[in-house]
Amino acid sequence: MDFRNSDTITGPRIEDILPTTATAAVKVVIVGGFGVGKTTMVGSVSEIRPLTTEETMTQAGVGVDDNFGVESKTATTVAMDFGRISISEELILYLFGTPGQERFWFLWNGLFEGALGAVVLIDTRRLEVSFDVIGRLEERGVPFVVAINTFPDAPKHPVEALRSALDLPDEVPMIDCDARLRGSSRDVLMTLMRYLHSLAVPLA
Repeated sequence: MDFRNSDTITGPRIEDILPTTATAAVKVVIVGGFGVGKTTMVGSVSEIRPLTTEETMTQAGVGVDDNFGVESKTATTVAMDFGRISISEELILYLFGTPGQERFWFLWNGLFEGALGAVVLIDTRRLEVSFDVIGRLEERGVPFVVAINTFPDAPKHPVEALRSALDLPDEVPMIDCDARLRGSSRDVLMTLMRYLHSLAVPLA
């Protein structure tokens, strides 16, 4: 069979190849409850074609998955999302988005292995879905920042009120974002990088 005129992909696309200037890579995990925008964030900020494991939601999830507030959602991540972003010519971030439903949380163990830090995406319409997520990060000792994703009908609350509701220490950064926008998602990742740097540099 002649494949010379085939559309079959035989290797990585040029834009997917790791830059030759890259000297360091770190792993970051994007977590949050079901439907808060994790897949959207990975897709918006990744400089390569993101890997997603979204599957159509079926009747099997009825009574098992809590989709209150996101009833119109028709697909869900069942394993992970993966993307990549260059912070500088030398530093590369590998992004791993976790599944949101609790029945898939057993996959978190592998996804968090070797992670430098995490972004917790929250939806102020369903703040309660973030409690267990944050608790798991604190149990693991994983540094994280909280990103308040923008939804058209989401209520606005003062940052300090949200911090109190989530029982967050004062030093944990919180930032507003729109996960659909590359620049906004990148700002979240840069906030995490600055926070991780502050933890690594001892106070004078």
